[in-house]
Formats: sequence, structure tokens, C-alpha cells
Amino acid sequence: MDDSGPAVRPNGIVAVLAVAGIVAAFMQTLVVPLIADLPRLLHTTASNATWVITGTLLASAVAMPMIGRLGDLYGKRRLMLACMVPLIAGSVVCALSGSLWPMIIGRGMQGLGMGMIPLGISALRDLLPPERLGSSIALMSSSMGIGGAFGLPIAALVAENTNWRVLFWGAAALSVLVAVLIWLLVPAVPAQAKGRFDAPGAVGLGAGLVCLLLAVSKGADWGWTSGTTIGLFAAAAVVLLAWGWWELRTRDPLVDLRVTARPQVLLTNAASVVVGFSMYAQSLIAPQLLQLPEQTGYGLGQSMVAAGLWMVPSGLVMMAVSPLGARLSAARGPKVTLICGALVVAAGYGSSQVLLGHAWGLMLFTAICGGGVGLAYGAMPALIMSAVPQSETGSANSFNTLMRSIGTSVSAAVVGAVLSQMTISLGGHALPSENGFRTGLAIGCGVAVLAALIALTIPGRRAAAAAREAAHAEPSTEPVA
Repeated sequence: MDDSGPAVRPNGIVAVLAVAGIVAAFMQTLVVPLIADLPRLLHTTASNATWVITGTLLASAVAMPMIGRLGDLYGKRRLMLACMVPLIAGSVVCALSGSLWPMIIGRGMQGLGMGMIPLGISALRDLLPPERLGSSIALMSSSMGIGGAFGLPIAALVAENTNWRVLFWGAAALSVLVAVLIWLLVPAVPAQAKGRFDAPGAVGLGAGLVCLLLAVSKGADWGWTSGTTIGLFAAAAVVLLAWGWWELRTRDPLVDLRVTARPQVLLTNAASVVVGFSMYAQSLIAPQLLQLPEQTGYGLGQSMVAAGLWMVPSGLVMMAVSPLGARLSAARGPKVTLICGALVVAAGYGSSQVLLGHAWGLMLFTAICGGGVGLAYGAMPALIMSAVPQSETGSANSFNTLMRSIGTSVSAAVVGAVLSQMTISLGGHALPSENGFRTGLAIGCGVAVLAALIALTIPGRRAAAAAREAAHAEPSTEPVA
């Protein structure tokens, strides 16, 4: 079978992969308008209904490193098309669901397809000339912000005015469209990596991540000191340590930890965790402030559709700054762009302390944060790809995306814990207090500053180039499987 695909058309490739990013982000926000109604729709409890979101998180986290490595071994276009299968099938399963378990399975299948995003970013390195790479990476990274920003009000409008199943049928149709566009416009490039797929490493990393993310995402429900939560954290530590031992000794590791330990890669991944945290914190806080009743004194009483529309400018700004970030990276290096992005996010959080109380103020705060996130998200893949061999681009970018996902999971847990502990009573219901929101915003600001400090320690372009040359000059110490 000929898998060469169409001829290289840079503009078409970038456009298709940007659309893919928008659709993937839409998949993640798809169920947000349904959260309150899921217990009734699926005949279950509110606690069990949260597995509809948790299942997607776990599946995507486990799948990303595997899909990235498979893309390096067997071709990124082939794996992107393969990722569309669970996205389409999962959407259909969700659309046909009438109870909890089919919905969880369908959302898990959608999560498996999320690995196409780091694959798409990695494919840009194979397909585009170097002078187009920076701007294209920035555009694709920012397209996910557009999908998230527009996804919420669109999903809310559909959920309010039609049957909720239309959301998932629409998601299936969008996924089919993306698959056709990839097939028609994205050419294949021969796989760069050699060797075999590390199945034991995939099982080990998957098991460790499931334990870690289950503990983080469900700790508030189960209790942070409960035996289940502590046991999962302990199991995650043991399994991930054993996984690291294996990865350092096998001939064809799932994740090359020696490359991952290079300062530029290690510190960029660390920055990804904290940038992911600060990005997600504001997306948790702002919609709640917009929708809380005005009787609280700080809530703005907006509908979900209106709240989503107030958040749209953040996605637009995120996309608008992508060419500026690419120019800055070309002139000064992606390290400087990452630092600037983190500082802009911190400035956005700082401004929030005086902008609360007005819908336009929250719009301005999230737009500032969106600009910073757009700069940072475009810089991080560039830093990763400039520090790893081309044969490991897929797995390295997927691992970086995984670090960002871990940051968002921790953010949800921390912000959720703060808001659940600092409450007021209104009409017999406990609601997050204004001080709780301000505390969450202050934490987001501090974490964004931490991201800038971590980015400052990333080696500059000359130091990174020297480190790569030294690594290539070292005698081989290849382990034996």
C-alpha cells in the first residue's frame, strides 16, 4: 500500500493541522455545558458523572507517549489517521449512550485520539522548511486556544436549544472532516526512528500515570489522607521508578530518558507543568465568577452561553500573538519567548485582583493570560524540537504535552481544594467565596512567575548547541535489552 500521500503544500498542511487542533480542543470542552445535567441524563450520581471527564484525561495521558513513539517508528501521518478512528468511534458511542458506562467508554476513546496534536506539531518539523517552522508551530499551538474558547459557547448553545446528542454527532462529523483533510493534504514522510516498540515501557508508564492522575483528580472526593488516595500516590511512585529503571536499560525505550535529562529538555518539561497549571487555573475561575449569582456581591449572574462568549477574546488573542511569538523566537530564541509568555500570564493574574466585579474586567484578564499562553505554547515545542534528534520528535513532543496535562490536573485539584475550603452560604448552598477566588488567582500568579524563573534557567542557544555537540561526541553506551 502506498502511504506517501499528497505532495507537500506548506500552507495546506499548516491549515489542516490548525483545524485539527481546534477540533481536539473542542472535544475537551464538549461536555462542560452538560456537567450539571449528566446525572439525570445518564441515570447516575453527580460523583460518578465526573468519570466522564476523568476518563478522557486518563486515556489521553496514557496514550500520548505511546502514540508519539509509534509516530516516530511508523510515520506520523499514518498515526494521525489512526488517531481519528477512536475520535470518530468515541463520538458515536457517546451520541448513542443512555447510561454512564457507554459514555465513559466513548469519552475514553476520544481521549485516545488526542495524541494527534503533538504528532501534528512534530510532523511540521518533517514537512516544512526551517524558515516556516517557528510560525507554523506557534499557529498550531494557538489554534487549540481558539477551539477551547469557541467550543464552550457553541456547545452551550447547542445543548440549550437542541438534543444533547447533537453535540456528539457534530463531534463525529468534525472528526471525519479532519481525517479527510489529513488524508488529502498531509503527505507522509519516511519514519526516522528504527527499532521496536517498547511494550513493557508503555504498560509501566500507563500504569504509573493512571495511579498518579487518579489520585490527583479524585483526591478531593475521596479525601487527600484516605487510604485509596495515599495508596495510589505510593503505587505511582513505585511504578514510575521501576519504569525509569527499565527505560534506562532497554535498547529501544518508549521515552529516551537520557535525552529527556538534557537541561534544555528537562527544564522545558518542568516549565510545561507550571504553564499548564497557570493556564488552567484562570479557565476554572473566570467562568465561575461570571455565572455565580449577583446576590453573592461578586458573581455576575451570566448564563453559560454569555459566560462562554466573554471568554472568546482570550482564544482570539492567543491566536493573534502567535506570529509575534514566532518573530520573537526567530530573533531572540524560544527561551526568551517562553519567559515573556510566562510573565504576561503573571501580569494577567495580577490585573485580575483589580478587575473582579465586571464582566469586561474578567474578559480583559483572561485575554491577557491568553496572550501569554499563546507565546508560551508556541515556544515550548520549538525548545523541545531543537534539543532532540529528528527520530525522537514525536515521542519528545508527546511527553512534553503529557507534562502540560499533568500541570492542568494538578491545577484543577489545587484550585478545587481552595474553592471548596473557602466558601459562603447562599440559599442553603455553599458557594466559593470572593477570598477563595482571589487566593486561587494569587496562586496562579505565583505559579506563572515560577514558570518564568524556570525558563530563565534553560540554556541559551549557544549553550544548548554546545551541549548537543558534546552529546553526539560521547562514546556509545547503548544498553542491551
